[in-house]
Amino acid sequence: MTNLFLDRPASTPAMLEVFSDEAMLRAALRFEAALALAQADAGLIDLAAATAIADGCEILPNIADLAEQAAHAGTLAIPLVKLLRARIAASAGDAVATLVHRGATSQDLADTALMMQAREGAALIQDEAARLTAALAALAKTHAATPMLGRTLLQGALPITFGLKVCGWLQGIDATARRFERETGAIRLQFGGAAGTLAGLYGKADAVTHALAKRLGLHVAVSPWHTCREGVAGLGAALALLTGAAGKIALDIALLAQNEVAEAFEPRVAGRGGSSAMAHKRNPTGCQVALSAAARAPHLAATLIAGLPQAHERALGEWQAEAPALADLFRLTHGALSTMAAVIEGLEVDMSRMAANLAAADVGTDAGESQAMVAAVLADFSQEP
Repeated sequence: MTNLFLDRPASTPAMLEVFSDEAMLRAALRFEAALALAQADAGLIDLAAATAIADGCEILPNIADLAEQAAHAGTLAIPLVKLLRARIAASAGDAVATLVHRGATSQDLADTALMMQAREGAALIQDEAARLTAALAALAKTHAATPMLGRTLLQGALPITFGLKVCGWLQGIDATARRFERETGAIRLQFGGAAGTLAGLYGKADAVTHALAKRLGLHVAVSPWHTCREGVAGLGAALALLTGAAGKIALDIALLAQNEVAEAFEPRVAGRGGSSAMAHKRNPTGCQVALSAAARAPHLAATLIAGLPQAHERALGEWQAEAPALADLFRLTHGALSTMAAVIEGLEVDMSRMAANLAAADVGTDAGESQAMVAAVLADFSQEP
């Protein structure tokens, strides 16, 4: 079962793959394999037993069947661990099978699998944000001196340059992308056991934790964060902010593309932006994607923030609501960034129409310090690490 008619218009194939059912299950299996091998690294279990467990995690179970069992059990870990133990008992014996999932809890598996997906998703977000900022910087430089009518409260105001408008877009994406990069510090290993005490590891919990984190390529948290979810909420909020910055660009371009304004247009792409009923239309379809994402993202981020008060050592309901919301935020943000990068890279700017609209407004030609401000913004942007 898929939701491609709903998901694909809003995101990209790459991000949909990162948060697919198969990717989630493979991440969960990697956790179980790495956990066994990390315990062997720490001398808790025999290497041959750990290898047998890791080998048993190589074959992907039937996703639909496992999803049904997970829905019934209330968590993926229960049916997955049961399946792995049965599989490994058949190949390596019951004694080895009992070592599967040792010292871990269902939330360790779920959170760590989500963090592995988030790590891959974050790399895609950062790449697309860099692509969009580069395109915006180039566009601002090209049109640093292009005069146009500035608009306030949706009405004609005073002259500006198009480059100055683009610099506003650039600053929004650049600032929110850097904020997102800071928030990726929340992408960490979750490993705490049933009550977050790392019980049952015979004094070698620290060694197992570090070996597990190394094998999975994740940072180590100071302590388990089962009910300390501000990092996840911050990551989601940063994605929503980045989506909102892309939505700002989309809104401005959609307004500039209106027939009555006609100053800037999305690039012409065969089969895109048409109408099923009106052949003459040229709809800003890319802007539509980003604006739709910007309408959805704040509510998803609010879900993560609303879940911050979590009961005792492991919560009921709140953290389980996070994965769908965070996955949607990654999908929407990447879709918005990717779409707007393509729009900016091919944006059609009608400078003569900008000049005509400015002249018709009869507000003069003094664009103030627009060009100087463009130069300052671009200089600051070029100096960033």
